[in-house]
Amino acid sequence: MRLATVILGRNLPETTDSLVERFLAHDTGNNDIFVVESGTQQDRLSQYSTSWANWDDAMQHGLRFPRGFNFGLLDLVRRGVLQDYDYIFLTRNTIEFEGPLASVLLDEAQRHPHVGILSPCEVDWAEREYLNGRSTAYVWHVNHLAWLISRPFVECLMERHDPSYMNLLYDGSNFRGYGADTELIIKGYMNEFATALTTRALFRENTDLVRNHADLMKTEPYDVNHRLVFSEGEEWMRRKYGFNNRLQMQAYAKMAYDRFFELHPDCQHLRLS
Repeated sequence: MRLATVILGRNLPETTDSLVERFLAHDTGNNDIFVVESGTQQDRLSQYSTSWANWDDAMQHGLRFPRGFNFGLLDLVRRGVLQDYDYIFLTRNTIEFEGPLASVLLDEAQRHPHVGILSPCEVDWAEREYLNGRSTAYVWHVNHLAWLISRPFVECLMERHDPSYMNLLYDGSNFRGYGADTELIIKGYMNEFATALTTRALFRENTDLVRNHADLMKTEPYDVNHRLVFSEGEEWMRRKYGFNNRLQMQAYAKMAYDRFFELHPDCQHLRLS
């Protein structure tokens, strides 16, 4: 099984380099690493950069994760290598972990052929309690910080005719991405791809980077960005789907989740009660 790891970063070269080197130390073998620079200043590029969003709007505002991961996947398409990989690990450069991570996720994904999205568990997530002692279970909501996605899942949902950083997989009009994770989970379940959370692989998000280095990252202060994430995301949900809050969107995701188990009763033991 071959894996492409796509790391999204902006203006924090030391952080990105450290993450790449952690993958190289612990996840060697069939893991090719691609680093997406999301509007990074030229003098702050990671030494491992493979693609650079450097047009005016990207330089001013960055890409955030929907446009950023679209851009990273688009790079794989343009290189003609997407077909070479069985899975793609999409992660922000703010994650930290001990020991192997990507290889553990890859091993777990192969145990679950119906899974299109597999997320490791953040050490502080309350969701761990819902697994009831299981190492892996299928879910209808999980935050998008680090996702392993299968190539068939990407190929099923991706824009085929005119892919761009705005539309390849995520809806780039949802700039800060609030609800973009749930939208992909819904689309996955409607196409018989499950989303899973596993505690076999754990990570931690370094929120101090976002809180303390907004100036280096060329983003709004943490509190301002946090407020905009919710307000812009809820407006996107209302405009696109008619949902007035995330709970309504998650209720729709739960409907798709329940339908999946009607079609795949053999997976009932992986269902949250």
